[in-house]
Order: sequence, then structure tokens, then C-alpha cells
Amino acid sequence: MSSKRNIILGVIAVIVVGFIVLQVIPGFAPTNPAVQYKVTWSSAETASMMRRACYDCHSNETIWPWYAQFAPISWLVVHDVNEGRQKLNFSEGTGEMEARELIRQIESDKMPPKIYLTMHPDANLTADEKAALIAGIQATSFTGAGG
Repeated sequence: MSSKRNIILGVIAVIVVGFIVLQVIPGFAPTNPAVQYKVTWSSAETASMMRRACYDCHSNETIWPWYAQFAPISWLVVHDVNEGRQKLNFSEGTGEMEARELIRQIESDKMPPKIYLTMHPDANLTADEKAALIAGIQATSFTGAGG
């Protein structure tokens, strides 16, 4: 019985040590680079909806969830945010083409992604909110909003 208990304790120890080692692997930590550009949204409502539904993946102002602090889950979250920032980053400037693409993504229900909505239900916009958001995006000037 003692041998079986030692094996179980050994396995638990290996798992705990492995988990701790995973936490210190560089390059997968959640970060928020400096904001280089600020969009002046057409209204406070548009700004609020953008922050609620888009900014976690498409800005340098990500509000990292608690689970993004622990590998290996953090690897997936950081990867997804980095990919989102690469495609469109409101903190580094956007242009007319990106605005049109953003509207297309919202209209086709591709953004925000369903998997994101499962963990962030507040980002799930109603049809009326989506219509208001699209109108707000269309009314926003994306040029000259730096700083």
C-alpha cells in the first residue's frame, strides 16, 4: 500500500513541478505594449461597445482574464490576442480598408468569435447593438487620430 501511495505522490510531485516550470517559459506572457494611437470614436456608445467586444484582441489595452496567467492556457490566449492585434490593432492605427473589413466581420457574425463569447458573454452584442456599432464605425474618422 505504501508503494502505491509513493507512486501517486511522485506523480503529483512531477505534475506540480512541471506546472511550475511551464509558468516561467519566456515569450508567452500576457503583455500590453504602449498605446501609439487612439481612435476618436464617433460617440461614447461606440467607444464602449468597441471596448466591450473588440479591444481585448484588437488593441494594446487587453484586459487579461485570470486564466491567461497560467501556462499552457496562457499560450493559447496570448497567441490569439497577438494574432488579433496583427490583423487589426486600434492602438497602433487603422485605416479605411480595415474599417470596411471590420464592418464585414461584424455583419457576418465572425467577430467577436463564438469561442471568445463563451468566456466573455458581455461581448455578445444584440442585433440593435451591432447595427449601432456599425453606424458608429462608419461615422468615425480613422485618419489623424494619433497620439
